[in-house]
Amino acid sequence: MQAQCTWTQSEMLRPLSFKFPTTFFTSSKHFRKGTDSPFFSTNRRINKCPSVMATISTASNHKGSVSTQDGPAQITQQPSQVAKRLEKFKTTIFTQMSMLAIKHGAINLGQGFPNFDGPDFVKDAAIQAIKDGKNQYARGYGVPDFNNAIAARFKKDTGLVIDPEKEVTVTSGCTEAIAATMLGLINPGDEVILFAPFYDSYEATLSMAGAKIKCISLRPPDFAVPIDELKSSISKNTRAILINTPHNPTGKMFTHKELDMIASLCIENDVLVFTDEVYDKLAFEMDHISMASLPGMYERTVTMNSLGKTFSLTGWKIGWAIAPPHLTWGVRQAHSFLTFATSTPMQWAAAVALRAPDSYYVELKRDYMAKKAILVEGLEDVGFKVFPSSGTYFVVVDHTPFGLENDIVFCEYLIKEVGVVAIPTSVFYLNPEEGKNLVRFTFCKDEETLRSAVERMKEKLKKK
Repeated sequence: MQAQCTWTQSEMLRPLSFKFPTTFFTSSKHFRKGTDSPFFSTNRRINKCPSVMATISTASNHKGSVSTQDGPAQITQQPSQVAKRLEKFKTTIFTQMSMLAIKHGAINLGQGFPNFDGPDFVKDAAIQAIKDGKNQYARGYGVPDFNNAIAARFKKDTGLVIDPEKEVTVTSGCTEAIAATMLGLINPGDEVILFAPFYDSYEATLSMAGAKIKCISLRPPDFAVPIDELKSSISKNTRAILINTPHNPTGKMFTHKELDMIASLCIENDVLVFTDEVYDKLAFEMDHISMASLPGMYERTVTMNSLGKTFSLTGWKIGWAIAPPHLTWGVRQAHSFLTFATSTPMQWAAAVALRAPDSYYVELKRDYMAKKAILVEGLEDVGFKVFPSSGTYFVVVDHTPFGLENDIVFCEYLIKEVGVVAIPTSVFYLNPEEGKNLVRFTFCKDEETLRSAVERMKEKLKKK
């Protein structure tokens, strides 16, 4: 028997795959050649079918060999394959930085996931749902009780009464809500306007939809919307504007005046609005305003949100999209062929979460404001220029006082020499040059972790 072996190694970390006649094995250990990251563990044994046993070994130059019962098999190194619409995208910066954090024992203030757990009452509800046998496929657009809870929360937050059966679609996190909205409502060649810096999934999903992206940059220190620039960017081909408020990565909250002006432009030009509002409950300096609540805007708005940020349960991946029926149709069509349905027991628990008393949100905001104060004061003491953050659990700083050439070089230095992780913001721009002076830190960590990170930076990071 002769085994077919394919080794695919790209710049941005691809696993090693060995294909056999009736089975395959893919290693879970993979590293990039030319970095400090280990590529592959030695002496991994495969015993996936009775007739095939292979031992994989690697030398320091990453040349692999495979032996079978019938002798050595030839290894062919091939280039990675990816569709043209995605070939510009690499492994996400969050994955890269988190891997480096683990390797160097760095404190991770980069990726936006809490290092503390969500509330017991929500976790207990999930456990109970599992015990109660709620473990099969959910209805495609959501468990009825959860849809009802989403509609009730939306009414409380915006004053709008919506139909949970026709206007709410439950998705696997807000990231899927974004993808379903883009793929379900955007046609190839449609123009979509983004505000940079932006969450990296926006550009990728719009690329999959075949959209033409136009970008309006929000600039420090206040990251205000340049309305005249936005007005001149809208054309007869503009299908939608995507808004994220509170805004990742800057922490900016779109003001009522800014939202009113955007709304007027959308109504005047018959443009849709897609709003990512996952940080709506982490609004510190002003009240969050949902675009859908403005006069004339609900009929042209898809509002996207999720459970993870508000309840520190990011791994559950529970999200939703709210839209009038004529827009919900497109969202649901795409959702049906992306994931079809979302975790059943977690939806039951999410319904319990959304019915939490107001005291939960008051305490949540108080806790995050205390964490924010620790990080912001610490970063200022270290020597960063810290820009105002009115919402989210992120702050953006200017790293240039420390004399490194750009944000990526700075973040690599910070990890390897200081032991702290931040995210370079250039990855959030169509033109990376616009973000080269900025990096993002998160404060969704326990206070001890935040203080430890600040102390490391005070000790090892010096101005130049």
